[in-house]
Amino acid sequence: MFSKVICLLLSFSVLVILTACNTSGPPPTATPPTLADELIFYDWSGDKIDTVFDAFTREYGVKITYVSFESTEEAVANIAAGQVYDVAIIENQFIPSLIDQGSLAEIDFHNVSNFKNISANFRDLAYDPKNKHTIPYTWGTTGLVVRSDLADEPITRWADMWNPHYAGKVANWAVTPRYTLGAALRSLGYSVNSEDPAELEQALDRLRELKPNSIWVTDEAHSTAPLLVSGEAVMALGWSEDVWLAQAENENIVYVLPEEGTILWGDNFVIPANSPNKYTAELFLNFLLRPEISARIVNGNYYPMANEAAREFIDPGILNDPVVFPTNDEMKNATLLLPLSPAGQELYDEIWARFLEQ
Repeated sequence: MFSKVICLLLSFSVLVILTACNTSGPPPTATPPTLADELIFYDWSGDKIDTVFDAFTREYGVKITYVSFESTEEAVANIAAGQVYDVAIIENQFIPSLIDQGSLAEIDFHNVSNFKNISANFRDLAYDPKNKHTIPYTWGTTGLVVRSDLADEPITRWADMWNPHYAGKVANWAVTPRYTLGAALRSLGYSVNSEDPAELEQALDRLRELKPNSIWVTDEAHSTAPLLVSGEAVMALGWSEDVWLAQAENENIVYVLPEEGTILWGDNFVIPANSPNKYTAELFLNFLLRPEISARIVNGNYYPMANEAAREFIDPGILNDPVVFPTNDEMKNATLLLPLSPAGQELYDEIWARFLEQ
């Protein structure tokens, strides 16, 4: 028995000595993951973010292949179906369904340290608490694009679309239910995110009034700019891109953020869950969030980014353009378009189907 104890003590002593020897040297260095040769970037057609892709390729040796979509619904369907992309751009209101389906990867922010540049106003929003799956990209307003020389009086409200004087001269969207219904809801004083059946019925009645007196745009890839330039439309529900396209042809085009409140939209960077290159994708996102790189994107795109640190690098003409960066007064009644609950989405789909069929 005594000899067994001695053997155990000797074994323990040897183990302690070996452990002490092993911990006396420097800790092993982790080997960084190998970078991918290529990333597939999935984004809106015509986004000018690709102007910085070459700079990333020169620095890291990773090719960025741009694949485009024409609507967020198309993008969501392809991601949910398992199409392989490494980084994608998705609107706020579609994020929860993709998370619930397990279609988005959680982002490792150890690899995206430049997330610190994102304004606090855009972090930890309801559609993705703690930004586990998203990094805010661009944002903007929804308003009325107006041919000021054809308007008999100042157009200042969503309700002006229902002015009988402009019957047949209002351009509207038949492919963006949240925005079109949102404009009707705001004209009635309701939230653009309302899920109240009675309020939505009133919005439906409101749109039915407008239906025969509007020019309905049925392709999301198009703009209302040609209708405004030609004078077919005096006003159109639209976005800043419609303003710039129209102003290039006619200086009388102005952008109005309605008094009832503009509808704010937002796009996000996401990494699909089936991306085989998650580490490289995170490195790429960290690159895009460098202040000077984000500023280059804003200068090319004319859309604001959520990157607060980029402001000092943005062209002053863009930074001071209220179409791009609205004043605080213009944003006073602004409402961010948020995802609907599953029951709310069903209600909106049913309301919209009834609108389209009559």
